[in-house]
Amino acid sequence: MAKRHITSLISQNFGKFASKEFSPWFQNIVNNTYVGLMGLDMSEFYDRSTYKSLNALFTRKLREDREFSLDKSDFISPCDSFISECGNLNDEDALQIKGMRYDAHALLGDDFSQDEKNLISNGQFINFYLSPKDYHRYHIPIDLKVIKAVHIPGKFYPVNISSLKMRVNLFIENERVVLLCEATNGKRFYMVLVSALNVGVMQVSFESKIQTNANATTPQVYNFENLHLKKGDDFGCFEMGSTIVILTEKDMLELDLSAGDTVKYAQTIAKIK
Repeated sequence: MAKRHITSLISQNFGKFASKEFSPWFQNIVNNTYVGLMGLDMSEFYDRSTYKSLNALFTRKLREDREFSLDKSDFISPCDSFISECGNLNDEDALQIKGMRYDAHALLGDDFSQDEKNLISNGQFINFYLSPKDYHRYHIPIDLKVIKAVHIPGKFYPVNISSLKMRVNLFIENERVVLLCEATNGKRFYMVLVSALNVGVMQVSFESKIQTNANATTPQVYNFENLHLKKGDDFGCFEMGSTIVILTEKDMLELDLSAGDTVKYAQTIAKIK
């Protein structure tokens, strides 16, 4: 079996600490310290004292779901995040960050056919960076059907802006879950969940067999026939901050955002053409 990278072991051990339920007095210290240091806005969530572990605080759910556009052509942000880059793919080249390109086909891995990869040639991309202070759950951006999911084990390098500037192909090296999706108009796109240091788990609620930061060392493929999800559906979370990359067919979206923007889950960020 291949030896696991040191970043995986660090993240796994941090995950054990974050999942531990301490006595209430000490857990309150942990929670209060994290909220204060990271500057969490808890106005849409339950009181910090109600979370029995740091992980429960990381993966907190909204008290009430946010309202979003019911127009089927409106594409909403899947998460609260900073847009580190977005725009048009040059053939299959995307930007990790300004001035640093990577091969989007390589991001998808080896378990998609060339035809499946060619779907995104000259398409569009959006990079959503979730910092440790952000709401960590992710949602479906448009009514869609999930066709295929691939879990690709990998490393757990940090994905903050300074790390993106220093390490070429960081997204490709890190562990990820790649979802091939189809919108109701037949256009296809990918949602790629990218791990980061201290992300013990990337939850995917519709497929319990996907176990990230575990013992898998080879990609695992999952095919679906009738997996339909609705805009706004909560389909999992990062345990700590990380990144989502969306890659689309050519001219699928009319983007209403730019690199450097801060977006919120439920915010309309594009129109489906």
